[in-house]
Amino acid sequence: MTSDQPQSRPRRWLLALPLLVFAGLAALFWFRLGDTDISRIPSALIGRPAPDKVLPPVADLVHDGKAVPGLDPAIFKNQVTVVNVWASWCVPCHDEAPLLLQLAQDKRIQVAGINYKDAPENARRFLGRYGNPFVAVGTDTSGRTAIDWGVYGVPETFVIDRKGTIAFKLIGPITPDNFDRVLKREIDKALQSDS
Repeated sequence: MTSDQPQSRPRRWLLALPLLVFAGLAALFWFRLGDTDISRIPSALIGRPAPDKVLPPVADLVHDGKAVPGLDPAIFKNQVTVVNVWASWCVPCHDEAPLLLQLAQDKRIQVAGINYKDAPENARRFLGRYGNPFVAVGTDTSGRTAIDWGVYGVPETFVIDRKGTIAFKLIGPITPDNFDRVLKREIDKALQSDS
């Protein structure tokens, strides 16, 4: 029986080897991917002109008694613009809505929206509930325009400089944490670089 004991130890080690390899790979992925901030994913569109695509307005959307226009890239010229891609069915969009209203109070900029794959009545209900921060809201029912903007998913927010160039992209919702620390800082950069 003593001759069998030396062979059983190496076999136990071989049985534990796949578990150890798996645990090592899991730890590597955890440390490598676990701390990644998706809002820092680089965009190939930074420094390039905003897509030159006119979007129709959300049907029957009115603000202060006036029809809210669709999104025309001509509004980007000579004005720093924050473009928010949103939808009424998007849960984080509900959370960021008050911050967009706060952002719209800054008279140095304008806030525009792209309503993504949404029904007009739902978009109107959403803005009726939270308030409308947008000077213009284009509707992207097919999702094609979002692809042109390089959108990964809603919500996403872009800062467009006075030349109509994409200066910054925030992936994910605007939060109290990234509102001042990231977004307002990028808006200030766009304002200073174009003056």
